[in-house]
Amino acid sequence: MLYRRADLLDRGVAEAALRRAGVEGAWHRLCPGVYVDRSLYAPLRPAERHLLSVVAAVDQARGAIGVVSHLSAAVLHGLPLYRFDAERVAVTVAATAHPPSGPRVRRHTDALHDGDVVEIGGICCTSMDRTIIDVARTEPLEAALSCADSALRREVMTGRRFDSAAQEEWRERMRIRTARAAGSRGIRNARRIVEFADGRAELPGESVSRLQLHRLGFRDLDLQVPVEGPHRSMYYVDLALREVKTFWEFDGEVKYRDAAMRKGRSVEDVLLQEKRREDWIRGSTQWRLCRGGFSDIATPEALARRLAAFGVRSPR
Repeated sequence: MLYRRADLLDRGVAEAALRRAGVEGAWHRLCPGVYVDRSLYAPLRPAERHLLSVVAAVDQARGAIGVVSHLSAAVLHGLPLYRFDAERVAVTVAATAHPPSGPRVRRHTDALHDGDVVEIGGICCTSMDRTIIDVARTEPLEAALSCADSALRREVMTGRRFDSAAQEEWRERMRIRTARAAGSRGIRNARRIVEFADGRAELPGESVSRLQLHRLGFRDLDLQVPVEGPHRSMYYVDLALREVKTFWEFDGEVKYRDAAMRKGRSVEDVLLQEKRREDWIRGSTQWRLCRGGFSDIATPEALARRLAAFGVRSPR
């Protein structure tokens, strides 16, 4: 999807069109000398756009950019990003003598140890473990936990089978990393994320829900709780708030709007199936079941209001 300036000129694209590429026209300029078709770029999600920026920055630097890191590395690893809006490509360099950060590249100076660097698609970036620690040190807890849960899930979940021993091994491995980084900026947040991460969370909405519930004082939380359904089927509920006998489900709009996720079913059919599932869970467990979306988990106060609408009060 990316074109160098010389390639476009060779294709007959006018100089004037490339001068307009920063704000309008058929081409969008990712960085000096690298362009993408605006019609293909416009519908991309923020993380997909950032991936193109990473590729463009690395290509333009001819390998002298450093090691792609932080949220940019998270994009390369395919981690889900909550409220992602990063514009600059993040890189880490080991030496203090390096070009300053600019409008398109943010440079971090830090030591990179053995095993901290991997290659993805020909691009050098920080390893998954190092990326999680870097993101946890520098980003809001909501974004950091979403990344950590997803990375951990790859190690501890096989289908619906959860490996608690593997989760503890991951946690111990990450504790060693945080101990090695003692005194670094944001390391306390990183330690908190390491202890709170749980690979059973399936989506960022579930991760952030759990964080906000914890901030509200809920402590006895369980994830992906099985509830036996009709005809020997099994339903799984995102979170159980055992202290108040309530289930919480993150209800993202994508499962209703995305045709691929509906698997040929109409929106009405999906809603009807969800209602029957919800009625069964309530009836068979005698617990409340509350639903909410991104606006309901934006802050602890927003989630408290949503729970209160269902008659659920926080322990605090």
